[in-house]
Amino acid sequence: MTANLSLSPASTTAGPDAARASGPTTLRSAWLALAGLSAVFLFEMLDNSVLNVALPTIGRELDASTTALQWITGSYAIVFGGLMIALSAAADRIGRRRVMLAGLALLAVASLATAFVGSVEQLIAVRAVMGVAAAMTTPGSLSLAFRLFDDDLLRVRAMTLISTVGLVGLAVGPTAGGLALAVAPWQVLLLVNAPIAVLAIVCIRLGIPADRAEDLHPAPIDVPGALSGTATVVLALVAPALLLDEGAGSWAPWTAVGAAVVCGGLFVLRQRRAAHPLLDLALVTRPLVSSGLAFKAAAGLAVAGLGYLVTLQLQLDWRWTPAQAALGLLPQVVVLIAGGAVISPLIRRIGLDRAAPLSAVVVVLGLAVYAVLGRTGYPAVAVALVLVAAGMRTVGVVAGNSVMRGLPADRTTIGAALVDTASELTTAVGIALCGTVIAAVFTGSITRIGWTAVQTAEFRTATSVAAGLLTALAGLLVLLGMLRARGGRADAEQAPARG
Repeated sequence: MTANLSLSPASTTAGPDAARASGPTTLRSAWLALAGLSAVFLFEMLDNSVLNVALPTIGRELDASTTALQWITGSYAIVFGGLMIALSAAADRIGRRRVMLAGLALLAVASLATAFVGSVEQLIAVRAVMGVAAAMTTPGSLSLAFRLFDDDLLRVRAMTLISTVGLVGLAVGPTAGGLALAVAPWQVLLLVNAPIAVLAIVCIRLGIPADRAEDLHPAPIDVPGALSGTATVVLALVAPALLLDEGAGSWAPWTAVGAAVVCGGLFVLRQRRAAHPLLDLALVTRPLVSSGLAFKAAAGLAVAGLGYLVTLQLQLDWRWTPAQAALGLLPQVVVLIAGGAVISPLIRRIGLDRAAPLSAVVVVLGLAVYAVLGRTGYPAVAVALVLVAAGMRTVGVVAGNSVMRGLPADRTTIGAALVDTASELTTAVGIALCGTVIAAVFTGSITRIGWTAVQTAEFRTATSVAAGLLTALAGLLVLLGMLRARGGRADAEQAPARG
């Protein structure tokens, strides 16, 4: 372990958990727990990727409109993002393992209910319930993985393993889903979540001990804070969807933005005055926490925005078939999956404190390459995809670990929820920003075959402008993260976060 790694409070400082037995000393000794946590992350990644493949089939069989299809995916994302902080706060109080097991049981039931869906409204409701289950389980997978080990390098290796399993699901999901649809009804693609949930339940029950009372946050749940915080995130996620669906000239997205600002203000006011706030805002301002969230937000913005632009470019501008476009994205997929092998060696070499900002800078560099050179041909696009994927692969693991290190032992689950929420929000912002720029610059229907020379020029200008804005915004987030990280070492020494 490098000197930088040894600075972690969990490795060197006796904290609240010093009296208890140390955690596993190898990944192999914790294989059962890691299998269960990996299954949780696999569900989230696999579920989203296979459903997208099935949307045309679902639309035909359920006679769903384009808007209804958007809500099939949107209902899940909005409920998931909106409830993460509130449910994670509950998990820190009543037991992380307990909430995760309840969420997995809910996921299994909701998945089985898919077999009885007969209308698009019913499917949207089922997807919303799955979003609740995901909010109960996904942040817990990061929190429990962090709390499982005492050593930072083992924590990073565990998180890398878990995320790699999920990314494999993300990569193979579309192909597996397409093959399954050739021989089975679309419901099968969601029913597969049930056995994954059962596997996770068994492994977590056997591999992870129940939370001890002294490891839980003692304060009661701040219900008004939970309601206003949930409303803020939900409205913030709804607004970009409305912006893409109805355009910037509609009153609906701006009403949602205004309502989100009002609810956000009420949430902050409540947290400052509440005797037992849902989220102590002072925790978010800790250098390790705020820097980790900024780096994670930059990565989420970059990956979502670049993926959206490149997908449109390959299929609409260059007229590649969906199969060709999938091959065009292959460099990104390969790096996301194989990149896990270099994370631990990289951290050993440069340390945790340098890994996050360095990888975040690589993400911004990838966006800049696309903004400047993306229209010149596929080689430049491939370079941009590889750089963004390489940076995101590392920052996704290291930034989450940084947030965990910067929090008290009884707040790790809500810390994981903050990481996921930051990524969800910037993902929505990235896609909405790109869609808005294209809609403002491009004249006519973008999906119409046979663009004129003027329309082609407009699209390429729009993608360059959108990528440039993404680069600037991600760069500002990375700069903020770097400035906040300067105080991270002192913060880590003051707030040991082993739980």
